[in-house]
This record gives sequence, C-alpha cells and structure tokens, in this order.
Amino acid sequence: MDIDLNADLGEGYGPWRMGEDEALLDLVSSANVACGFHAGDPLIMERTVRAALARGVDVGAHVGFPDRQGFGRRVMQIDTAELAAMVTYQLGALAGIARAAGHRMTHMSFHGALGNMAAADAALAAPLLRAVAAFDPSLIVSSSSSRAIEKAAAAASAAGGLRVATTFLADRAIDDEGLLVPRKLPGAVIHEPAAVLARVRLLLAEGQVITHSGRRLALKPHSILVHGDTPGAVALARAVRQAVEQAGGRVLPISRQAALCSEPGKETPGKTLGSPRDERPT
Repeated sequence: MDIDLNADLGEGYGPWRMGEDEALLDLVSSANVACGFHAGDPLIMERTVRAALARGVDVGAHVGFPDRQGFGRRVMQIDTAELAAMVTYQLGALAGIARAAGHRMTHMSFHGALGNMAAADAALAAPLLRAVAAFDPSLIVSSSSSRAIEKAAAAASAAGGLRVATTFLADRAIDDEGLLVPRKLPGAVIHEPAAVLARVRLLLAEGQVITHSGRRLALKPHSILVHGDTPGAVALARAVRQAVEQAGGRVLPISRQAALCSEPGKETPGKTLGSPRDERPT
C-alpha cells in the first residue's frame, strides 16, 4: 500500500512564521505551499520549495482566497472569472519559483473556504478546474472527497481530464457524503492526537471513516493530510507516518504512485481515486 503524507506549508508572512515547516518536511512526502493569497510570500515560497527539494519532497500549489487576515477561511463573494484568474496567478507563482529552484510543481489543492465551496458546488468547481487544466493538464488535483471536483476534473481538459487524488484530512470531520464539516460546528476539528490516530488506523485497516454523524463511510484515499498550523503537528505527522509503516504501507508522493502516474487521457478521466461514490454510508 502506497500512500502520500502531506502538509500545508509556507503559511507565514514576512518575519512571521506559522508551524514547523522544516521539521514537517523531514516527515512528509508532499508539501502544499501557500501562494501568497491566504498566506505566504515570495521569499517564504522559495525557502519552502528549496527545503522540499533538498529532502526529495514534492511541492504543489495551495490555492486560496485573497484573505491573509482571515487565513483564507472566510467565504468571499468574487466573480467566477476573476476567481479563475486568481487560481492561474497562484499556480504560476509557485511553478515559476519551483522552476527557478530546480524543482517542479506536481500537484495543486484548494485551501480553506475556497476548497469547501468548490467541493460542494459543481458550478464553481468547473471554471476553477478548467483554469488548472489550461495552465498545466499534467497537474494532479489533491482534494478531499468531492463529486463536484471529480465531475469538473473529468470535463476540464480536452486531453482527457485532470487526474484527481482523494486526500483524507486526518484532523477534520466529514459528513455522510464525504465533504468536510464546517469548522464552526462542534467536533469539526479533531484536536486530540489519540482520536486523530484512531481515525487513521481505522482508515488503514478497514478503508473506512466514522463520519460526523457516527456512520461508517468507505474511503480509500491516496493521501493523508496533517495541517501544518495545528499545535503538535510534527509529533502527529510522525505518528501518522509510523502508523502507515506499521500497517505495511509505504509513504510515497501521489506523483509517484502507480495509479496516478499515467498521463491524462490514458486512464478514467477525472476519476477520484478512493472516492466513496460507489460505497453508500451504512
């Protein structure tokens, strides 16, 4: 079993740092790098990319709303065409920095409120995924379970659709459809490390997750995410990695996993690998 371990990194600004990026880069296989909108700046992006390259860690663009003060977790009403252009802008920023550093951008993901909105709204996901495909159809879209993202990815490119890898957010509750529960609800963010690890172990052993309502949902993601801004993130990432290895798995970036290595058009377009769409909650 190959599974990616990733974290959202580069989320400081200027002299302000958030999280222990260097320590996390020693544990993860992929880094989702903030692109200057919800957090980050050019120098932090460059440092993060170079640190990832030195450790053989993949980098991807973590694309969000232009909302540093709210850390990208506030809903913003922005014209769809403008929002799609913002996606392209952020992809271009990280791709350029990665190229200059001798690295390459392998994937992208949507951050915070933007990610939640796109995951729940096919009409919004479609133009955003078209923007990703227009920029680089070889990018892998890393997303929490979402039929809207899956459908949009399938239709995003005439070349056969974008590849989508489902990511399990270890410390975030999901509903019975696999969507993230809004942070304002009790229990939406799981703070207790033991509870997070119990979720990971159940996922690895049985391919299931307990939803916010207490039901079991089948899920077989290709990536597990640990939030870099969470207190104790380094210890948690280490414990998650150990859990994967103890279960006989191998931590490997999504770009190197066999099921995702073929070019778009040579596999089922837009397939969300590990999506629960064929397994209904019980």
